[in-house]
Amino acid sequence: MIRVVLIDDQPLIRTGLRVLIADTPDLEVVGEAGNGADAVDLVARLRPDVAIMDIRMPGTDGIEATRRIGAESSSTGATTRVLILTTFDDDEYVYGALRAGASGFLVKDMALESILDGVRVVAAGDALIAPSVTRRLIEEFAARPDPSPGVRPGGSPGARRAAAGGITDREREVLTLVGRGLSNAEIAGELTISVATAKAHLARLFTKLDARDRVQLVILAYEFGLVAPPG
Repeated sequence: MIRVVLIDDQPLIRTGLRVLIADTPDLEVVGEAGNGADAVDLVARLRPDVAIMDIRMPGTDGIEATRRIGAESSSTGATTRVLILTTFDDDEYVYGALRAGASGFLVKDMALESILDGVRVVAAGDALIAPSVTRRLIEEFAARPDPSPGVRPGGSPGARRAAAGGITDREREVLTLVGRGLSNAEIAGELTISVATAKAHLARLFTKLDARDRVQLVILAYEFGLVAPPG
């Protein structure tokens, strides 16, 4: 059972999510909050598996609440993963949420089943970003001038090409699927391997490509030409 708390300043949204989750046998709502400050206290008290978090709320917003929850988890050893669910998919919100430690970023106009799947994905330790948001991140990244070596994942273009040459064929396949937005479980199914093996390949990719998180792996998959840019 995945224990979930709902954080949104709109009671109607919380009610809708609560009703949706009540019909889902593997998910359970254990608490609700209407602002970020209450959310931090709620998570500290209940230690749920996933906090579904809005961004724009009175007082402490969702990004600051996510940052505080992450700090609390680091100090106590508890693990609550934050899934941002918002109407506002502005790029600065996306970057702010990811920098604050959110494990996922979804928008409220997605299919309800996709939102439930997102809860399961982040509860399992994966990261998840709405496909429309991922496309914008890639497009925005590609439009930037190439900075000094070391700023982008993998360092200079030459260093990145060298790193790409150092990964195995299987790791290249995994990187391609990450670039397509697949979760660990989906990668395992696509390649007919276990989820544990998929995670092991990802761990080696993080090390070899000097990537901090899954978003950087997506960017590198595009840089290496493993995934075609949207268009």
